[in-house]
Amino acid sequence: MAIRAAEAACASAWRTYLLLHKDVDEDDDRLTTLRRYITNLWEDGERNPDTLQKAGLLYLRKLDELGEERDERLARYRALQRS
Repeated sequence: MAIRAAEAACASAWRTYLLLHKDVDEDDDRLTTLRRYITNLWEDGERNPDTLQKAGLLYLRKLDELGEERDERLARYRALQRS
Protein backbone atom coordinates (compact mmCIF):
# COMPACT_ATOMS: atom_id res chain seq x y z
CA MET A 1 0.00 0.00 0.00
CA ALA A 2 2.83 2.42 0.76
CA ILE A 3 4.25 2.29 -2.78
CA ARG A 4 0.92 3.71 -3.90
CA ALA A 5 2.00 7.01 -2.41
CA ALA A 6 4.94 7.03 -4.82
CA GLU A 7 2.65 6.09 -7.70
CA ALA A 8 0.22 8.86 -6.74
CA ALA A 9 3.07 11.38 -6.50
CA CYS A 10 4.28 10.34 -9.94
CA ALA A 11 0.80 10.60 -11.44
CA SER A 12 0.26 14.01 -9.89
CA ALA A 13 3.62 15.34 -11.09
CA TRP A 14 2.94 14.01 -14.58
CA ARG A 15 -0.55 15.56 -14.74
CA THR A 16 0.90 18.90 -13.65
CA TYR A 17 3.65 18.62 -16.25
CA LEU A 18 1.13 17.85 -18.99
CA LEU A 19 -0.96 20.87 -18.02
CA LEU A 20 2.11 23.07 -18.43
CA HIS A 21 3.32 21.38 -21.63
CA LYS A 22 0.38 20.95 -23.99
CA ASP A 23 2.67 19.63 -26.75
CA VAL A 24 3.70 16.54 -24.73
CA ASP A 25 1.79 13.27 -25.24
CA GLU A 26 0.42 11.42 -22.23
CA ASP A 27 2.53 8.37 -23.07
CA ASP A 28 5.76 10.30 -23.65
CA ASP A 29 9.01 8.52 -22.75
CA ARG A 30 9.58 11.02 -19.96
CA LEU A 31 6.80 9.35 -17.98
CA THR A 32 8.78 6.10 -17.81
CA THR A 33 11.86 8.02 -16.73
CA LEU A 34 9.84 9.91 -14.11
CA ARG A 35 8.43 6.67 -12.71
CA ARG A 36 11.90 5.20 -12.41
CA TYR A 37 13.21 8.36 -10.73
CA ILE A 38 10.41 8.55 -8.16
CA THR A 39 10.63 4.81 -7.50
CA ASN A 40 14.36 5.20 -6.82
CA LEU A 41 13.66 8.04 -4.39
CA TRP A 42 11.07 5.85 -2.67
CA GLU A 43 13.48 2.93 -2.43
CA ASP A 44 16.11 5.29 -1.00
CA GLY A 45 13.74 6.13 1.85
CA GLU A 46 11.77 9.22 0.78
CA ARG A 47 8.20 8.64 1.93
CA ASN A 48 6.61 12.10 1.78
CA PRO A 49 4.27 12.22 -1.25
CA ASP A 50 4.56 16.01 -1.55
CA THR A 51 8.35 15.79 -1.58
CA LEU A 52 8.22 13.02 -4.18
CA GLN A 53 5.90 15.07 -6.38
CA LYS A 54 8.07 18.19 -6.15
CA ALA A 55 11.20 16.17 -6.84
CA GLY A 56 9.47 14.68 -9.88
CA LEU A 57 8.55 18.09 -11.25
CA LEU A 58 12.10 19.35 -10.72
CA TYR A 59 13.42 16.26 -12.47
CA LEU A 60 11.16 16.86 -15.48
CA ARG A 61 12.27 20.48 -15.64
CA LYS A 62 15.90 19.36 -15.63
CA LEU A 63 15.18 16.92 -18.45
CA ASP A 64 13.68 19.81 -20.44
CA GLU A 65 16.74 21.97 -19.80
CA LEU A 66 19.08 19.18 -20.89
CA GLY A 67 16.99 18.65 -24.02
CA GLU A 68 17.16 22.35 -24.89
CA GLU A 69 20.93 22.34 -24.43
CA ARG A 70 21.20 19.27 -26.66
CA ASP A 71 19.07 20.93 -29.34
CA GLU A 72 21.23 24.07 -29.23
CA ARG A 73 24.42 22.00 -29.58
CA LEU A 74 22.95 20.09 -32.53
CA ALA A 75 21.94 23.34 -34.24
CA ARG A 76 25.46 24.76 -33.82
CA TYR A 77 26.99 21.53 -35.10
CA ARG A 78 24.74 21.52 -38.18
CA ALA A 79 25.54 25.17 -38.84
CA LEU A 80 29.25 24.33 -38.74
CA GLN A 81 28.73 21.46 -41.16
CA ARG A 82 27.08 23.80 -43.66
CA SER A 83 29.96 26.29 -43.48
